[in-house]
Amino acid sequence: MAKIQFFEEIEAWKKARVLANSIYDLTQKPRSARDFGLRDQIQRSTVSVMSNIAEGFESQSDRHFISYLFRAKASAAEVRSQIYLAFDRRYILRTEFEEAVKLALQTSRLIAGFLNYLGSARKQLKKTSRC
Repeated sequence: MAKIQFFEEIEAWKKARVLANSIYDLTQKPRSARDFGLRDQIQRSTVSVMSNIAEGFESQSDRHFISYLFRAKASAAEVRSQIYLAFDRRYILRTEFEEAVKLALQTSRLIAGFLNYLGSARKQLKKTSRC
């Protein structure tokens, strides 16, 4: 497997970018744009997902990267929670809600998968370094 050289190559970051752009599009709609508190918080949360992945990757430490990935995953959950509120307040349509939740879940799952991969890779390295 090829080594990832840039954070832009990480599938979870790519999906987080799609999620962020989707959320920005949703929050530009007149109904949600007027709720400054929710709009600003959901935008900050969604930017946090992709930013934590990028920042963690650039930290050059597996331990720090993993910590940043956990933060990114938590931010994806925060985004998902805020999407529910936007739907409950009727700022977005059901189809928009379902698509946004789907994107947030996909992003979260990709981060979780990457965390599992990194954990497995670290265990494998420990095993081979003992030989």
